[in-house]
Amino acid sequence: MSTHIQFNQNDFAVFAIPGLNARMEALKAEIRPKLEAIGEVITPYLSASLGAEFTPHVAKHARRSVNPPDETWVAWSTNKRGYKSLPHFQVGLRENELFILFALIYEYPYKANFAQSLQKEDSLWQSLPNHFVVSNDHTKPDTTPLEELDFTAMEQRLERLTRIKKEEFLCGVVIPATDTRIQDEEQLLSLIESTFAALSPLYELALRVPST
Repeated sequence: MSTHIQFNQNDFAVFAIPGLNARMEALKAEIRPKLEAIGEVITPYLSASLGAEFTPHVAKHARRSVNPPDETWVAWSTNKRGYKSLPHFQVGLRENELFILFALIYEYPYKANFAQSLQKEDSLWQSLPNHFVVSNDHTKPDTTPLEELDFTAMEQRLERLTRIKKEEFLCGVVIPATDTRIQDEEQLLSLIESTFAALSPLYELALRVPST
């Protein structure tokens, strides 16, 4: 594969470029080929480890007409046509960080069922690494480390997921742009795979929840 799967400061600097057209041109030239390469490499790993055929989807930001994107990503789902309405994994960049996440976003219709199942299987999220973070909104960079959430706080988050339509659930790691692991292809791919391995129980739980 000709594209080097690593990120440097020039990649993150793309998100400081003013204007939709200029930023999109830089994003397409500098970042998208790397996300496409990550998608190609990680897809067989996900498919083999979870026993399902995954498809990578690289964000196109096609609906934007004024505001330039503040982040971009590649997402994996088991649907060749899309991912937003399904449990999925994602790797993406913002101006100061790279994120590796499992995600249930607003278009996924069974968030309440998932939340109730996770409340019953609280040992699952308690077994996740403490440095993992959670978020309730994929459009914002705000995250909370699991080590800062006690049992009650996590229960409150899950309760909100059961009753608030726009509430979301994302979990994984956020890596500073200065972290040397994302500047090395072997280390970056290893980090993505190990993170997805740790997040796989959440994905498998989402597959088991009642779809009614």
